[in-house]
Amino acid sequence: MRELFLREIAAHQQVRVPIEYKGLVFEEPLRIDILVEDCLVLELKVVEKVLPIHKAQLLSYMKLLDAPVGLIINFHSLRLVDGVHRLILQGADGISEPPP
Repeated sequence: MRELFLREIAAHQQVRVPIEYKGLVFEEPLRIDILVEDCLVLELKVVEKVLPIHKAQLLSYMKLLDAPVGLIINFHSLRLVDGVHRLILQGADGISEPPP
């Protein structure tokens, strides 16, 4: 967060996202680790292995926020670059669908 602030990049941590289903708003909202410039969701992990459930969680956050890009950053990896996983949400915020 400090680095983003120093570079004057708008970012918010622990963003609360209410969950609404057919008019019912759940009491406990989701908390997104970091939202950068309202278009990049960062999900921070310290796990042995990034599992499909982690990617599904990030994808859900991206859909709720209409954020086109998401990153899982797993700090358990020996090299940080090996712990980064990128997801792109087609159709979100101007991202076009791939050609048929």
